[in-house]
Amino acid sequence: MSKVTITFPNGKTKEYEKGITYYEISQELKKKKNPILGVKINNELSSLDTKIFQDAHVDFFDVQDLAGYKMYQGALKFIFEVAVKELFPQSEVHFLHSVPKGILSEIISNENFTNYEVNQIKERMAEIIGAKELFQKYNLFKKDAYQYFMQTKEPEKAKNIQNISNEIVTLYKLRNKINYFYTFLPYDTSAITKYELVYIGKNRIILVCPSIITGEVPDYVHYDNIIETFFERKKWLRLMETPYLSNLNDLISHNHIKEFMATNELIFNEEILKCVNEIVSKREVKFILIAGPSSSGKTTTTKRLATYLKAKGFEPVCLSTDDFFVEREETPKNEKGEFDFECLQAIDLELFNKTLKNLLKGEKVEIPEYNFVSGKKEFNHHYLELKKNSIVLIEGLHCLNDELVPYIKDENKYKIYLSPFISLNIDRHNYISTLDMRLIRRIVRDNRTRGKSVDKTIQEWQVVRRGEEKYIFPYIHQADTIINTALAYELGVLKIYAEPLLYSVAMHSPYYEEARRLINALKGFYPISSEYVKDDSILREFIG
Repeated sequence: MSKVTITFPNGKTKEYEKGITYYEISQELKKKKNPILGVKINNELSSLDTKIFQDAHVDFFDVQDLAGYKMYQGALKFIFEVAVKELFPQSEVHFLHSVPKGILSEIISNENFTNYEVNQIKERMAEIIGAKELFQKYNLFKKDAYQYFMQTKEPEKAKNIQNISNEIVTLYKLRNKINYFYTFLPYDTSAITKYELVYIGKNRIILVCPSIITGEVPDYVHYDNIIETFFERKKWLRLMETPYLSNLNDLISHNHIKEFMATNELIFNEEILKCVNEIVSKREVKFILIAGPSSSGKTTTTKRLATYLKAKGFEPVCLSTDDFFVEREETPKNEKGEFDFECLQAIDLELFNKTLKNLLKGEKVEIPEYNFVSGKKEFNHHYLELKKNSIVLIEGLHCLNDELVPYIKDENKYKIYLSPFISLNIDRHNYISTLDMRLIRRIVRDNRTRGKSVDKTIQEWQVVRRGEEKYIFPYIHQADTIINTALAYELGVLKIYAEPLLYSVAMHSPYYEEARRLINALKGFYPISSEYVKDDSILREFIG
């Protein structure tokens, strides 16, 4: 047989027999600490069962790659679903949302599950993984996939397939179950070596995944307030008869979207009002500290809180820790020698605390504005002065961390954690992750306000994520309340802005596949005109 030449990322080449699969080659490369999940062929994502017929540059990846992480999650969900269905045939698994360090699942059943049943599921999953069961791939015509999901009584999946432009749909089979998870899956189940199941009651189980940063399974920390925040919004969507993406698309196509968008804004405002009423009831509170990961909507939420507080008779004063960044050349660097904009020391703590103390003394203080293009603080004659009825709102990455303002007593602080926990599911087994929501928001905002390319934003995303895991998530439990900043309709609007930017990523870019993955994630959303978005909507923080 004729040969093909494979070039690896380190520049080394090797010849193989034409027709060999990438899985067979991957078996020679067991030097990685995590199992290989997939391969990029000439920078395009592919599954390991692909056969080689021509020379190529290849890069094998694991769970610590953006694409690999999604593949790992998809495979873990599929194994979990099969295990549950084999043990409890009358039950149905729903994957509802991403949570810090895991996936929130719910088993719909007449049976009340306990840790005993969860251990049974773990044992069956271990059996499936140990058996090295293949993830069998099937390419079906769209109409055949549509009919299949109608027959299995999963109409929301059938409608999603009807709405995509692809004529061929890729489904996967594991044992006797067929499903799809909007990603390629690994070659077989043996690649899923690290996970944990945590039972949190009410037939809800957290699938704890390896960290994309370390590749290891982290200790699960339960945030009951995050879970309840999600379910409150989920309950509202059911009342609106819009639990799935297909329902949202129906509202758009039947010209009912404007009313739905208006009710979304009302729900968000109700959350703000509830929070403000609690603050007002705590008369000793003088400082409101508002934290959240990147693109969670801190700026708009802070302004909205200020408006409501003013209506309650307060004189709100707003500060952003972003305006107190040190000069760019003074920014601390991480172990790779890159600027670490996420660490606490990236803030000019001396100036920030001096400013607060002078304000508390009753002095009139000039507040800087940080220029993200030049990387410098600018003083543009913006002055603040506290009055007798003033209340200070501080928003920033580190606002849950007491080291930011160590001299302020706990009883004088009220801490808020924000994040966009979108409760609209694509279907019963696929959700919109908080990470993807925030990344799409960030891509649109960074391009508009900071002149950044998609490549640059995605490149920085891993660093941002590392910072969040280190500097935000450990402090979530200290928050007095959580505000969900997601709007169920927003990806329909963001799609119009994000798609052209994502398509601009060149094929040779290392971020090409991540851009394509996000394009595919947005494909099922009908576009929504931004003219319907209210001027004071949190979405305006990103689209302008």
